[in-house]
Amino acid sequence: MYDGTSRPPLFTPARKRHALRSTAAAVALHAALLTAGCGSSQDTAEDVEATASSAAGFPVTVDNCGVRTTYEKPPSRVVTIHQHPAELMLALGLRDRMVGTAFPDSGVLPELEKAYRAIPRLAEREPSFETILEAGPDLVYGGYGSAFAENEGRSRKAFADAGIDTHLNREYCGKKRVTMKDTYDEIRTIGGIFGVPDRADDLVADLTVRVDEAATKVEDEPETRVFVYDSGDKAAFTAGGKSLGTELIRLAGGKNVFADLDDVFGDVSWEQVVERKPEVIAIYDYAGAGSVEQKKQFLLSQPALKDVPAVRNERFVVLPLTATLVGIRSAYAIEELARGIHPESFA
Repeated sequence: MYDGTSRPPLFTPARKRHALRSTAAAVALHAALLTAGCGSSQDTAEDVEATASSAAGFPVTVDNCGVRTTYEKPPSRVVTIHQHPAELMLALGLRDRMVGTAFPDSGVLPELEKAYRAIPRLAEREPSFETILEAGPDLVYGGYGSAFAENEGRSRKAFADAGIDTHLNREYCGKKRVTMKDTYDEIRTIGGIFGVPDRADDLVADLTVRVDEAATKVEDEPETRVFVYDSGDKAAFTAGGKSLGTELIRLAGGKNVFADLDDVFGDVSWEQVVERKPEVIAIYDYAGAGSVEQKKQFLLSQPALKDVPAVRNERFVVLPLTATLVGIRSAYAIEELARGIHPESFA
């Protein structure tokens, strides 16, 4: 099993073997990742510019959420805040560059767990500015905008003033809706920053194949109405039209019933849920918001929801929250969703 110290088994020549998924390498990848299973971004990729004259591909300049950074060499001491940036780095074989992680919000992918646990955990949530400084990073990579909360002393400017570079997952650049292209662009951007563009290309190729295979299985199925239940009792906290979750549902043969909500996440009334008659409910699973079983029981116990098709038929699909974010898990969430929405296509 891959231990995160070198290029992981994800990096097979996927483009050359699209038609050969039954090979041993493809089967290993499929088996490993099947075990795995809130902001928007720019439509275009953040430009990664490398000087052609440099044999090593550096310096590299990245425009990230309005912050322009030039890397003279690959970062060697990285702190990741939130789980999905850490998993992305590990999937690119970059464990040796990681000196700290923070804020795990669901179980780590099994094939990455050993490597993840070997990295010092700085905090259960976002660590303080001082705690991060003690780890001696040259780069801090944040998953949610809260990684660089100014009111908690962790602004990107504060890190820059301390001589530390920062990178924020493009999902939180705050411009437009998030798509799978953002996932692929984020992987390639990180691959460029760390001088491993070939690994990034191979990973993107494998994820693209995975998405295409799942989407093809359900492309002729009728569109199914899906409601995302993140949390909430007086109101329902759900995924809006700008979220990556909306695209994942679409690719899985469904339609987010709150795709018209002009935000990444937001509150809607239970009356609205009833009116939109979802046929499937996707439950987001993460620490601190109640267990999946508690969420199911809450939905099933509400008299107002008893005639909602998804509740009446108990059609629930469970996804780790990290599988719905820009990161390596999103490609695999599509198959899990597709299986839950259109199980007949996978019989």
